[in-house]
Amino acid sequence: MPELFSYLPTSLADVNRLTPEEWKATTAGEPQAAAQWMQHSAALGNADAQTVIGQWLLSAHGLERNPAQALASFLKAALQGHPMGMNMAGRCFENGWGTAADNFVAANWYRQAANTGLDAGMYNYANLLAAGKGVAQNHAAALRWYRKAADLGHAKSMTKIGHYYEDGLVVEKDVDAALFAFGEGARGGDFRGQFNFASMLAACGQMDEALMWLRKVPLTATPGYRQQAGEKLRQSAHLAFRAIGQQMLDSVALSKSN
Repeated sequence: MPELFSYLPTSLADVNRLTPEEWKATTAGEPQAAAQWMQHSAALGNADAQTVIGQWLLSAHGLERNPAQALASFLKAALQGHPMGMNMAGRCFENGWGTAADNFVAANWYRQAANTGLDAGMYNYANLLAAGKGVAQNHAAALRWYRKAADLGHAKSMTKIGHYYEDGLVVEKDVDAALFAFGEGARGGDFRGQFNFASMLAACGQMDEALMWLRKVPLTATPGYRQQAGEKLRQSAHLAFRAIGQQMLDSVALSKSN
């Protein structure tokens, strides 16, 4: 780690004095040393450090994976009003990380994170509203939250908006609006947006551009999505689409065998 961070802070004030550049350097340090520094800072009560430690406990970055301790750390940050701490507490309760899954509690934390202006909180809360998990299903409210997140540049929310226009759900069906929203999601790096944008482009006869976006999908897509997309593409009438689909399926099979 940089020399500046080779010591452990002695007070919360020490941690709070870090500049954004110093904080970035600390989190980018050697994993075990960075984790030790961050754990100490979290114990002093810094909500940013508590949230980072929670994430590292989930990803096993410099620490052994421990979802229960991760949740405890997120909750400490959340109770201080930390937006990402709230959001990550919601993620733990939604997915059953370190606790029994509870969509009602997850929705409560997502709603609080959303109300702070955090785009990820808005998106996650909207997902539960759309699915009717932990809250009454309300597509109109879900769309409002997706729009708020999209206004902040949240790519996944743009993709979700595209589906509303594509399906004519809550809003009038509008192919052009769906194409625009999927395009914004795709350009923002959302692999689901890239796949849906490519599908609509192909339907419009813009095959070269569709292929360009399809080739981006497996670069960031989860194995489950690559499996799903690959199976769809394997049914395409277009040889190039089938080839990309087979590549996706092969990559999933390879990851399972390793």
